[in-house]
Amino acid sequence: MSKYRKLTHVYYKCDYHIVFTPKCRFRVLEGMVKTLVEHDLQVISTWKDVIIQEMNVQKDHIHLVCSIPPKVSVSEFMGILKGKMAIKLFKTYPSLIQKPYWGNHFWSRGYFVSTIGLDEDMIRRYVKYQEHHE
Repeated sequence: MSKYRKLTHVYYKCDYHIVFTPKCRFRVLEGMVKTLVEHDLQVISTWKDVIIQEMNVQKDHIHLVCSIPPKVSVSEFMGILKGKMAIKLFKTYPSLIQKPYWGNHFWSRGYFVSTIGLDEDMIRRYVKYQEHHE
């Protein structure tokens, strides 16, 4: 279990499992493209104080386990991540602009996200049996 993180007025543990894919799940995340994506994931994440705890780049999808501060929404983070990486990929590898990436869209529009929290049963018991202080 990762430790809690701290901002000026908040302690938090906001960990997420995120999966996203290239458009039409094309198998292009290999070789130098994969290397560029792995590097840029780390760099862009630091811009928003996101810590990538685990990363797995497959040919047709990416898995991330990351800690995102509560001041940053998951959708904001994913928009920046996918947008900046697409721009860099198209500049570095112009051949990717050809079909099927018409319109300069490298990534699929959506993504999967799931929270990674503490043991749900433990939290339910904790909340249920709290003493009321007045």
